[in-house]
Amino acid sequence: MDKAREFLTLKTEESERVSRLSVPTHRVGLDPSYYEGFFLRGIRIDRVGPGFIACTFKVPPRLTDATGKLSSGAIANLIDDVGGAVIQADGLPAKVSLEMSISYFSRADANDELEIISRVLGHRGSYSGTSVILKNKITGELIAEGRHSLFGKLESKI
Repeated sequence: MDKAREFLTLKTEESERVSRLSVPTHRVGLDPSYYEGFFLRGIRIDRVGPGFIACTFKVPPRLTDATGKLSSGAIANLIDDVGGAVIQADGLPAKVSLEMSISYFSRADANDELEIISRVLGHRGSYSGTSVILKNKITGELIAEGRHSLFGKLESKI
């Protein structure tokens, strides 16, 4: 317990660094959200078709782990976002993620350019399934593959 307490206790220089942070007030509707500004701004849509989206994503250093590789959490987030985008319909509320299954095959370095391809696997009632593949755009090496299930409330028929 003492080791945990010691690990979690802020050191003086850490505390001073945090106190110097300046966080501007978020202006709803005018400024991108933290999430949009931090993560989504790097995704570029290349092609869109029925049940298909192809994107390019340059790995920013801020999304890498201690070894300089794209973190597994960032990969999961990309699969969630691009997998959800392929089933989004204008005027309907977004569906929420229920489950993701991800296979990690290789690693991506900071500044690598990734190709992300998302396809609709199908729909049944309020449920949808997607498949997302992440590849290194230059080498063609498979980074990860994910299957993603989502749920959205159907519109009332009354």
